[in-house]
Amino acid sequence: MDTLITAGRVVAGPHSQVLADGAVLVRDGVIADTGPRREVESRAPAGVPRHDHPDGTLLPGLVDAHVHLALDAGPDPVTALCGADDATVAKGIAERALGLLSTGVTTVRDLGDRNGLVTEFRDAVGAGRLPGPRVLAAGTPLTAPGGHCWFLGGEVSGEDAVRALVRRNVERGADLVKVMATGGGITKGGPPIWAPQFTAGELRAVVEEAARAGLPVAAHAHGTEGIVAAVAAGVSTIEHCTWVDRDGFRLLDDVVDEIAARDIRVCPAASPDWRGFAERCGAERAAEMFGGIRRMRERGVRLLTGTDAGVSRAVFDDFVSSLEFFAHLGCTPAEIVDLATCQTAEAIGLRGVTGRLLPGLRADLLVVGGDPLTDLQALRRVRLVMADGRVHTPGGA
Repeated sequence: MDTLITAGRVVAGPHSQVLADGAVLVRDGVIADTGPRREVESRAPAGVPRHDHPDGTLLPGLVDAHVHLALDAGPDPVTALCGADDATVAKGIAERALGLLSTGVTTVRDLGDRNGLVTEFRDAVGAGRLPGPRVLAAGTPLTAPGGHCWFLGGEVSGEDAVRALVRRNVERGADLVKVMATGGGITKGGPPIWAPQFTAGELRAVVEEAARAGLPVAAHAHGTEGIVAAVAAGVSTIEHCTWVDRDGFRLLDDVVDEIAARDIRVCPAASPDWRGFAERCGAERAAEMFGGIRRMRERGVRLLTGTDAGVSRAVFDDFVSSLEFFAHLGCTPAEIVDLATCQTAEAIGLRGVTGRLLPGLRADLLVVGGDPLTDLQALRRVRLVMADGRVHTPGGA
């Protein structure tokens, strides 16, 4: 089945690759042709179904590299999850994923699951049984006994137990491994966010066991000590990376430089409610925390887009507000579009799969009104979303 999509502006890859009056031809879920509209039209089959947006922008689908589909983003998502049976959680996962898709997000990394429910949803989307974005699922995240997100079932202690849980996740079809290197904010009674949860040897065991299966490791790490250990272990990405210490913040420039040199990507996981977070935690503390992310970027650390969707106030249908955090760091709209598409797709291992509108790649794309390369708010004016070649019109229009 072929579909032709035309637009007054086509962003085929990085923002420097813009076609005026361009088109993309999709065939059986794959991009078959990209180029000037008249040329692509001449090569398309006669009578091909089409979507024309002469005043819009066609760009790759957006990538959210940090979500929690099992959580509901309500006032107490952990209690809600623990009080729900698997059927209820599975229904919520599908509904929340649809919220992401409606905002133009066509790929997500889910960084914490219960009982394989997100993996099952991933497979249902891949088989075409349910609508949704492509999902990279971490399965059960590793945590210390009583540690951050213990309620997801991943409590382990010692290198043997660590390796066993990684192997179990691999057997259950995980796309990556998630480890809670430090405490976290949503786990009541758990360790503080600055406190490390694993020894250096245990973190190395996580990375080594994941590497045997060819899987990357994402490390949740707020605290400085945990960040240092995660870098030494050789993780692929660091989530949050806020450099919180027992008595404040302690960013280490030599470790930042090592993160950049080893191309370990950092996902700030900025909630769509990041401004509200700043108000609640205090302007001075927020400025120091956000300043650390800015400083890492200035020293060459490459960032990822992610929302932390699922935790309280981190909703699934406001990706643009999360992207505005990068404008706060000094990024231009064009740089943010690149970050949310080709750069984050590449960083999570999907360079040859999605993130660009090139022949042979998966047909993940988005049409918006206006020009997001100059005005990020254009991303809110979603007209059409295609994920894996399947058309989704927000609002069902």
